[in-house]
Formats: sequence, structure tokens, C-alpha cells
Amino acid sequence: MKHDDFAAQLDAYGDGELMGNEAREMERHLRECAACARAHERQRVLRATMRAQLPALTAPRELRSRVRLALRAAAGVTPARPRPEWRWLAAAAVLVGIVVGTWKITDSRDAANAVVGEVLASHVRALMGTHLTDVASTDQHTVKPWFNGRLDFSPPVYDFAGLGYPLIGGRLDYVAGGPVAALAYGRRQHVIDVFLWPTQRGSTGGPPAVTRQGYHMLHWSAPDYTYWVVSDLGVTELGEFSRLLRQADSTAAR
Repeated sequence: MKHDDFAAQLDAYGDGELMGNEAREMERHLRECAACARAHERQRVLRATMRAQLPALTAPRELRSRVRLALRAAAGVTPARPRPEWRWLAAAAVLVGIVVGTWKITDSRDAANAVVGEVLASHVRALMGTHLTDVASTDQHTVKPWFNGRLDFSPPVYDFAGLGYPLIGGRLDYVAGGPVAALAYGRRQHVIDVFLWPTQRGSTGGPPAVTRQGYHMLHWSAPDYTYWVVSDLGVTELGEFSRLLRQADSTAAR
């Protein structure tokens, strides 16, 4: 594609609408074209800032109205056959089961979306401000002890400098209703944030991979910790980094 073709697809890429070869070609172009990279960065910061200011998701008013109408309709049923109360109870039980199941699914999705939004907002705030790290060090034996006394858990810290992903440092952050460890890694000019907290604390749900405003996020739950990895790095390299992190965890658990 020509330069103008790539420029015309920046919005689609930022919204996560490009897939496969198109996404990889765009990532390659952004590494080579400074003008498009600057335009993409402006779009990404704007989207992320707007996303961080959106209110939490709630059940739509239309859904609540439909539920109330359905319950009233069920309560007003008057069967012609004997023992109408039995049929009314059966109908009401089915309706309540459907409503409760729908609310549970909606609540679960809303909670997962809320965590995605919090992780993204925390990453963007760190990039836009001066608070990328509380402890700046490439030495894992300096970063890991720093969390002692500041968290009620001891986060695993690894350095992958020899593999092209050097440790930058760590900081405290607040995600999913509690304090979490945030570890910053580098990859050329990109920053990778790793958010983690104990699995038993809850809030382990979420999609395994999601892209918002040009940022890629990967999520998984290990036996001990829940992980969220976020960066504007390409999906392939971010996946490689995540595999290194999982392998290091597996090796440490042996």
C-alpha cells in the first residue's frame, strides 16, 4: 500500500479493526514512518483519555423497564383451569431464572470490561505523566524487595534484558478494587506494563486478548497471580514477552 492508504487506515487500526496481515503491515509502516507514528500517537492518547473519563457501565434503563413489565405481566396471569397459583409460580420461577441469569452474565461482562478500562487508564496515565516507576532499576533484586511492606504479597520480578525486554522498574498502582504491583519493561521505544495481584483476591475474569485505542492487552490467571500485560507494542512481540513471563513463572514454581 501507499503512504496515503496507510494514513487513511490509522483510525481503523486504532479501533482494533485491522486483523492479520493488514495489522502487521500497519505496525511495520508505523515503525518506518515518523509522520504516521506521530499521528497514531495523538489519536491513541486522545482515545485513551476519553475512555478513562467514561462512567462505569450500568444496566440500561430499557432493560430494567422490560424486566418490570414482564414481572407485572406474569403476576397478572389468570388461567381458566384449577390451581392457577401453581402455574403462576412456575411461570414466575422461569422468568426470574432468566432475569437473574441475564443479570449475572451482564454483571460479569461489566466487571471484566471495568478491569480492562482500569488497566488501560493506569498504563496511559503512567506514560503521560512522570510516574512510570516508584523504583527505577534494571536489577530484579532491587525492584522485588522494594515492594516488601508496601503490598501484602511479594510479586515475582524477572529481567529479560538478555532477550530484548529489559526491566525498567516497578510502582504501586490500584486496579480491580485493590493495590497491585506494576512492573515496567522496555522494548526499543515501547513500554510494557505488567499488572499483577494474587489470584485469590478475585477479579480474575477478562478476555485473554483485547485491543483498545491502539493498545494491546493480554490477560491470564496463573495458580498464584492474575496478570494483565499492556503496551502499544505489536501483538507478536507482546505475545513473545508474555510467553517469557509465563515460562519464568513455571520455572520458579518448580
